[in-house]
Amino acid sequence: MKPEVLQLSPILIPQIRERLEQLFTVHRYYEQADKDAYVSQYASNIRGVITGGHTGISQALMARLPNLEVIAVNGVGTDAVDLAYARDRGIQVTATLGALTEDVADLAIGLLIGLCRGICTGDRFVRAGRWATSTTPLAPLPLARQVSGMRVGIVGMGRVGRAVAQRATAFGCPIRYTDLQALDVPYGFEADLLQLAKDSDALILAAAADKGEALINRDVLRALGAEGYLINIARGKLVDEPALVAALQAGEIAGAALDVFADEPRAPEALFEREDVVLQPHRASATVQTRTRMGEMVVASLVDVFAGRKPQGLVI
Repeated sequence: MKPEVLQLSPILIPQIRERLEQLFTVHRYYEQADKDAYVSQYASNIRGVITGGHTGISQALMARLPNLEVIAVNGVGTDAVDLAYARDRGIQVTATLGALTEDVADLAIGLLIGLCRGICTGDRFVRAGRWATSTTPLAPLPLARQVSGMRVGIVGMGRVGRAVAQRATAFGCPIRYTDLQALDVPYGFEADLLQLAKDSDALILAAAADKGEALINRDVLRALGAEGYLINIARGKLVDEPALVAALQAGEIAGAALDVFADEPRAPEALFEREDVVLQPHRASATVQTRTRMGEMVVASLVDVFAGRKPQGLVI
């Protein structure tokens, strides 16, 4: 008989869905109206769980699955999984480590360019017919901010942070970073986040968020200053969102570009009408290529655990 797995969130790539169906009996929890009854029906048969980084899995649901062996996270974030409880139960947790790096770094640079060059503002200007009716070619659009040569500060010099730094270097941007400690990378280390913000034209968040602390508060935003830009492609909870809204409204920073938010899918409505903000619906990894790689890693991790092998991307 095929191993039975509980799928908590959908996978968009058709060939990955087909592969899962070939190898496992897949119970689509996310499609069920009465999820409690559905779990009760299949709980004792479930050996694996597929979930997303944002969805995770509650300790309460894990406790209802007595034969659970592996939680395969289709993403890199594991803060929505109770890792301590999983470890105590002997449940292995895997993530698609490394699969998202290039896409997330690409979007970070895309957001920086989009924000500084006013790409979204220009797009709306043309689509609204305002260019054709303007008395001067560019009015009333303000001049944009050059990206090449900007001083870029990176918070978190892991896989994504390093990939962002490589891309920004190609634009002639001096790079400094902060992390828990200095790392063996060709960029300047700054232990003090406030000082990094003061010394940066753009501050890019690429840090892990397992501790759940808001690193970017009012003091950091003020240090970034009225000509500084904030880019977040990490986790929404790294930013004190009310402080960010206040800083934008007061002109204490020049702008922000955000792919992630503290209470997704809800983003602060105060940001919606602002031209100094670029917003994305947490889709840094949303390309066919990356989502396919992620799905392949999920499948492989399940196969490996059920075969008694150490899976790729093992977190615990």
